[in-house]
Amino acid sequence: MTATTPPDNPVHLSDDMELVRIATTGSVDDGKSTLIGRLLFDTKQIFVDQMEAIEEASRKRGTDYVDLALLTDGLRAEREQGITIDVAYRYFSTPKRTFILADTPGHIQYTRNMVTGASTADVALILVDVRNGVIEQTRRHSFLASLLEVPHLIVCVNKMDLADWSEEAYDAVVEEFRQFATRLNIGDLRFVPVSALEGDNVVDPSEHMDWYRGPSVLQLLEEIHVGSDRNLVDVRFPVQYVIRPHTMEHQDYRGYAGQVASGVLKKGDDVVVLPSGYETTIASIDTFDGPVDEAVPPMSVTIRLADDLDVSRGDMIARPNNMPHNGQDLDVMVCWMSDERPLAVGNKLAIKHTSNWGRVMVKDFNYRLNINSLHREEDATGLELNEIGRMRLRATRPILFDEYRRNRATGSFILVDEATNDTVGAGMILGPAQ
Repeated sequence: MTATTPPDNPVHLSDDMELVRIATTGSVDDGKSTLIGRLLFDTKQIFVDQMEAIEEASRKRGTDYVDLALLTDGLRAEREQGITIDVAYRYFSTPKRTFILADTPGHIQYTRNMVTGASTADVALILVDVRNGVIEQTRRHSFLASLLEVPHLIVCVNKMDLADWSEEAYDAVVEEFRQFATRLNIGDLRFVPVSALEGDNVVDPSEHMDWYRGPSVLQLLEEIHVGSDRNLVDVRFPVQYVIRPHTMEHQDYRGYAGQVASGVLKKGDDVVVLPSGYETTIASIDTFDGPVDEAVPPMSVTIRLADDLDVSRGDMIARPNNMPHNGQDLDVMVCWMSDERPLAVGNKLAIKHTSNWGRVMVKDFNYRLNINSLHREEDATGLELNEIGRMRLRATRPILFDEYRRNRATGSFILVDEATNDTVGAGMILGPAQ
């Protein structure tokens, strides 16, 4: 698997700054990397030496303009071919928000990398070339964004400069996409006509499209409400590490470190430790900057409990009257990422779920999903590279989980080949298998 995963907290957020994760998707040559480069350039996020390097690379490629796509196309193969292969992460901020932006590949053979980049996104930017309209890869990536429960989709109808800034051409693409989107589960859908190359409606309003009265891409990213997308009802705190300093000053300190997956944790709350089922209360919540009265996702904190309980990595702290599922049989959707071997019934794999490791076996295969036609191929018996299918997994011991649609953190997992230690699959839990 060539895709990389961004750090959980790559930037320090002040109290009034909100972190928003973005994934750019779309077909090859629709302008994803150029749009990101334009966002970074027009928000003055590019250092002088970076700009000089891009200018030099553009000259070597023989272009008569500065190719801002080179900001994210960092691999040699990407620059030679003019495509995105790996998932490139960039961080930028405005006075309103801080952003993690994932530039995901458009080629069909890198679908697994697109899934990786979009799996944690709050917003998906879907690029569509106005001249080509909604093509196969547009539908494929839109469906994957819907499947991954990305809450907000912004369709950027790009290359408007090559369509003479035509409102009719833009309206035709919008109508075509809306017709397709009726078959998807999309909560919030927006459209913006842009020229990533020229910068129109990316950061600043376009002077060429006075018929468009809506916000630019950056304005949408700053204004879209993402706070309500996070699950603040179901308290889920997977324990990643037990902290015992063993110093004279803190010889009695026992804390449980991790990232709040969902819900709101407050000092004094009644909680239950799973899978043991022991109940206690939260004595304190500590952070790098000191104690806090409450913690919300995606804060990384250390929790101290009122009672001295046996808690270890992989355990989960929840509310006594609101606990996750606890079972060994899982109904799941899996995106297969291995080109070495297919996934088939009987395969045994390692599973990484929240902070816990275990082993699973593929018990039954339901169907393969044709993500071009959205049809179920029930005669399929397994998955090849980049294919997605529904199946039943049987774990060797119980797993604490929620449905993915309700909780992306506790409803997702990765599959690992124990022989090679390669990540070979990523999945979403639909619920307990019947």
